[in-house]
Amino acid sequence: MRYKLSAPSQVKAVIELPASKSISNRALILHALAQGEGKLTNLSDCDDTQVMIRALDGQPHEVIDILAAGTAMRFLTAYLSVTPGIRLLTGTQRMQQRPIRLLVDALRQLGAHIEYASNEGYPPLRINGTTLSGNHITLQGSVSSQYISALLMIGPMLEHGLKLDLSGDIISQPYINLTLQLMQEFGASARWTSEHSICVEPHPYRNISFTVESDWSGASYWYQIAALASDAEIRLQGLFEKSYQGDSRGAEIFALLGVATEFTPEGVLLRKTAARPERLDEDFVDIPDLAQTFVVTCVLLNIPFRFTGLQSLKIKETDRICALITELRKLGYVLADENDSVLSWDGERCPAEATPVIQTYEDHRMAMAFAPAALCIPDMRIAEPQVVSKSYPRYWSDLAKAGFDIETEEKD
Repeated sequence: MRYKLSAPSQVKAVIELPASKSISNRALILHALAQGEGKLTNLSDCDDTQVMIRALDGQPHEVIDILAAGTAMRFLTAYLSVTPGIRLLTGTQRMQQRPIRLLVDALRQLGAHIEYASNEGYPPLRINGTTLSGNHITLQGSVSSQYISALLMIGPMLEHGLKLDLSGDIISQPYINLTLQLMQEFGASARWTSEHSICVEPHPYRNISFTVESDWSGASYWYQIAALASDAEIRLQGLFEKSYQGDSRGAEIFALLGVATEFTPEGVLLRKTAARPERLDEDFVDIPDLAQTFVVTCVLLNIPFRFTGLQSLKIKETDRICALITELRKLGYVLADENDSVLSWDGERCPAEATPVIQTYEDHRMAMAFAPAALCIPDMRIAEPQVVSKSYPRYWSDLAKAGFDIETEEKD
């Protein structure tokens, strides 16, 4: 299946954004570790969060299938290591190709009992939950922040707490800070003790109720629509001006591309401005999930760019660097890749396909970052559009609400 998209001449809409997947998934783990009955409200309804809810529902699962949810795989690997019982943690074929050795090795250093059920270094994992007596781990700061967050969240459950040292450059630090802030809300004593060290005390979590903020990553696609539309006034509900989410920095970058943010009691109001840079140079090491959005936006606005800090894109739902290069060529744009960590565009064009079909590679963000291109390219087609359910299940209905025409087509 695929969708053919046609965009309205102007975009005026009020959008109820999904809850933050990043906050929801962390809150679920912390709530489970607290073993409390505090109520979690406004949890995300996306696939990634739903598989977490099922895994943590209190039922005795021998096999936990998290499908394509990378966050769930990493967080649950650590959680199950400190939770009594033996489970097999598995996922889709693509998930079984995503490396997890660094996290498993770190957990084993702490005393975890984890075996590879198939291929060494990859899921599925057989995990025998037990008490962990180790308390010191050293990791490269360039590893996925989800590995670091997974370890930090179980820190209060370790006999002697956890000291985590990070060497070299630390990528995606806002996600680490998000984890620490949420841990503290749930009663943990967890903090940076130096530029490269974090200490977590063996102090149990407490039972609290918690409300999840709306998702700044999901908001980025509406900022993109505002940037590409000739006329736009979009209200996004449930966003906080003082947010825990690192992706809130996307609003600052979009201001450079002509989208002003006005905070209201309900959320934000987006309006067009005349701002427009000659080129855009940004480091995405702290906000890698926004890279696809800004890559597509800049080429369509004819703004040359050089984006660094993209090394984690190679191991996301797909190789996002390769996917962006391949799919934007269909639209007539030639991107350059440097060392699997930098993407740039100097204005080079190539012949565009007459009726481009954007492949999504089982990656929700490919679908959502390319759909707004319909504002510039008539009859855009998005293959396998259902992948958005991973983080934003209502994305297509929200686009329709904003005036986009969405027609279902069968594959040729």
